[in-house]
Amino acid sequence: MKQKFTILLDLDGTLVDTAPDLMHAHNHVMKKFGYATKSTKDIRSLVGKGAGALIGRSIWGQAKKEFGKVHDEKIKKEMEKDFIDFYGKNIVNESTLINGVKEFLVWCKKRKISMAVCTNKTEHLAIDLLKKIGINDFFEYVAGHNTFEYCKPDPRHLTSVVEILGGDIKKTLMIGDSETDANAAKSAGIPVILLEDGYTEKNTTEIYHNHLVKDFIDIEKIVLKYL
Repeated sequence: MKQKFTILLDLDGTLVDTAPDLMHAHNHVMKKFGYATKSTKDIRSLVGKGAGALIGRSIWGQAKKEFGKVHDEKIKKEMEKDFIDFYGKNIVNESTLINGVKEFLVWCKKRKISMAVCTNKTEHLAIDLLKKIGINDFFEYVAGHNTFEYCKPDPRHLTSVVEILGGDIKKTLMIGDSETDANAAKSAGIPVILLEDGYTEKNTTEIYHNHLVKDFIDIEKIVLKYL
């Protein structure tokens, strides 16, 4: 039986503030290979200014941008592996749910709204994070950057998940924090609820959205307009 409504959610910067643990993984690798480290305060202040390249929305996004200056491919791969290994072992040391997330997920579940995560984080790390932070059971599907042969901003990352859930694009919402989420949703014809201060280099005025919110507090009022 098809669900009445579907909500797709990004992970890093949307459901979970993963900046602290990404920062520690970043510093672990940078220190090992002789590169500059960052403090959590530095990371957060830069994110507030839109310097999302320093933490990224996914492990691979982080690695590619930080390691772009390294020309030795063997060293690049070693750094990427170290980054993912360290992050995987320390994935929820300091990461926390965005304000209001748990209450919103409970609210959706009670209304039989179908929910899925669409993230550019590696799939197994995304699922591990969701489990360890206690919200994995709310989601019917988790699609990471390596789940399909494409990922956000390709709209198929979203439309494929809606199809898997037996949903309807016309009865779907996307909640995210960056232009990667917004552009994928826009191309798919899905309305976007955008979180402020996302993991992005752009200002919210530069990112497509139908609704702008600070966090998940009272976000139900927006969703009700679409049910």
